[in-house]
Amino acid sequence: MTEPSVIEEWKRTKTIGIIGMGDMGQLYAEKFAHHGWKVVCCDREERFEELLETSKHQKYTVLRNGHLVSRVSDYIIYSVEAEIIDKIVKEYSPSTKIGSIVGGQTSCKSPEIKAFEKYLPPDVDIVSVHSLHGPRVDPEGQPLVLIKHRCHDKESFPLVEAVVSSLKSKHVYLTYEEHDRITADTQAVTHAAFLSMGVAWYKKQLYPWTIGVNRWYGGFENVKVNISLRIFSNKWHVYAGLAITNPAAHEQIMQYAKSATELYALFVQNKKEELKERLYAAKTFVFGKQTGLLLLDDSILEGYSLSKHVPQEGEETLPNSHLSLLAIVDSWHQLRINPYDHIICSTPLFRIFLGVTEYLFMTPDLLETTIGAAINETAFRADDLEFVIAARSWSSIVSFESYDLYRRQFKEVQDFFKPMLPEANKIGNEMIKTILRHSDRKNSS
Repeated sequence: MTEPSVIEEWKRTKTIGIIGMGDMGQLYAEKFAHHGWKVVCCDREERFEELLETSKHQKYTVLRNGHLVSRVSDYIIYSVEAEIIDKIVKEYSPSTKIGSIVGGQTSCKSPEIKAFEKYLPPDVDIVSVHSLHGPRVDPEGQPLVLIKHRCHDKESFPLVEAVVSSLKSKHVYLTYEEHDRITADTQAVTHAAFLSMGVAWYKKQLYPWTIGVNRWYGGFENVKVNISLRIFSNKWHVYAGLAITNPAAHEQIMQYAKSATELYALFVQNKKEELKERLYAAKTFVFGKQTGLLLLDDSILEGYSLSKHVPQEGEETLPNSHLSLLAIVDSWHQLRINPYDHIICSTPLFRIFLGVTEYLFMTPDLLETTIGAAINETAFRADDLEFVIAARSWSSIVSFESYDLYRRQFKEVQDFFKPMLPEANKIGNEMIKTILRHSDRKNSS
């Protein structure tokens, strides 16, 4: 650990620069400045006056462009979309301060590191970071990846550690290759599942929480709805960058669509024994070694619903086939991924999704009920068809590596749900806090 007196000296003499003032860039600027670091930042030049106005009560300083940030900063963080990281680094790298440290905050590190190696002067050290959570999640206690890629100066890495300690996150030390593999394992399929749910509901022009207790009702369904809407309340490029720029993510998103398609085919062909054999094999592979308290408990989620409906006597909720959840466990099995291997380096959404699938597969009789619903009930059959089409659509967009198609599909669904997003985020935040408290107790037991 670096001596406190050294850190105080760094705070007096070092400048932290942030290029890109999106949601995460702003979070970093505010946290670092609040903890006594001198912070300068910028966004696109056309946003300069706007940022000056919105930040006039903040402790950081807004500059006009990345050249001005780069020439004065001792540690520079590029907090921009993965799609444009090469272009932005190329533009501002000539102004990088001699002997400084440069890093990025993109969700896929391969293109980021390649851009740094390609454009940065050789005297510049490279230390990248990635907060494994969204901008609306408190960073305290969340995983923060640090990548010590190129360090000539022995003080470079300790300085970065000291700066990002302002976030009070749990530090995880990886190479950029390890980071990209793990983020694909923990995020690609999770995002594909919730994105596909949103598209399926949009195509049916349906707000699932408005139809009473007949379908999508209860704690289990609250997770699906709230997390799907939470994703669609964020910016599209956050998810596009991970999916399109990370080759490992391609493989997983393709497999997810394939698993959803093949499981649905078993539903409609009434092949119960084949379906059961496949799902129990997946259960053994993914959950076979899990014992003790589950990550999630349906009862703790009952209160987090957007539905205003009060159940009446005699009303009954139909069992769901849960195709979205069955497909993720099946895809983990097909790809030989053990999701628990990376739990220390996972996002809140991944831990929730793992908890939901664990609950479905590990709760006595629930998997049997779900298989029975998939084969015998038709109430969700049309919805499952839309879900399969949506999953295949996302996989096609990713395989085409089309940011434009990704943006268009994401924005269409986002616009459909927009009236509900503020309330969904408020309820979702409380739900996530409850779930993470519960999972922390489980992990410490």
